[in-house]
Amino acid sequence: MTRKGRRLWLLVICGLGVGASAGLSLWALSDNLQHFVSPSDLAQVGASGRTVRLGGLVERGSVQRATQGRPSANFRVTDGANSVAVTYTGILPDLFREGQGVVALGILRPDGGFQASEVLAKHDETYMPKEVAEALKKSGHWNPDAGPPPSAAIWNTLPTKPPGGG
Repeated sequence: MTRKGRRLWLLVICGLGVGASAGLSLWALSDNLQHFVSPSDLAQVGASGRTVRLGGLVERGSVQRATQGRPSANFRVTDGANSVAVTYTGILPDLFREGQGVVALGILRPDGGFQASEVLAKHDETYMPKEVAEALKKSGHWNPDAGPPPSAAIWNTLPTKPPGGG
């Protein structure tokens, strides 16, 4: 075998090794990825049994708290078009309240409810998670060129389709 032939085989073997290690790394990380979904995305795609981050606003009048053994809460998360029932066992963040932005980490149950293992609330009235802002833009409820996002207080009154078609 010539010197060029040995180099070629060495490069092919190194390339296969690097490719295999990159593929194995990505495959191992794929189970740990948590995708962000809005209630509308969850209704369309579904993600039963898969860990996702559900983001939106806490629907007014939907929060029910219980303290039997451990504190728990049931509430609905909405993006203006659809809403999802969320069940959470644990202490809710201090800033958690109706009409405010929330991101819940958990799984979609087969019955269509969402079982949250972690709930994060926004930290002030001007903050909006990037994913929630993108979901608002995608659903047509907010155009950044037209001004700030709609107030959390009017989320339950947003029309399914924005006036003027978008």
